[in-house]
Amino acid sequence: MGNLGWYQLMTTVAKKVGGPKVLFGLLAVGGYAVIRTVEAGGKKVIKLVKKENKDISDKKSLKSYEFTQDGEGDNGLKFSSGDVFYIVAKDNEAVLIEKKDDENNPYFVNDNWLKSVSSYNGNN
Repeated sequence: MGNLGWYQLMTTVAKKVGGPKVLFGLLAVGGYAVIRTVEAGGKKVIKLVKKENKDISDKKSLKSYEFTQDGEGDNGLKFSSGDVFYIVAKDNEAVLIEKKDDENNPYFVNDNWLKSVSSYNGNN
């Protein structure tokens, strides 16, 4: 390619497509198409994420439980008797809960620990 590098490549490609104006036009249209495609995909992903978050935060579909004592968990979960929480997901001994009106949601807690401090009985 010699010492001309990118300039030589650009002039070679420009000659093949019909000149520099056509080359820059193709680059502009191609760039616009790529940007619009990425934007459309991004909007779709954002809609899916918002829908998923709305589904999780919709407490009507989740069963509520109450803490039966006051205390603080190892993970920073502070709770008082009567505080309401929801079981979002459960896998073996790990339980993902959301405490009502808590900005630090969600919390992972142990199944047995949760049974000992709340009205949760292990069946969700």
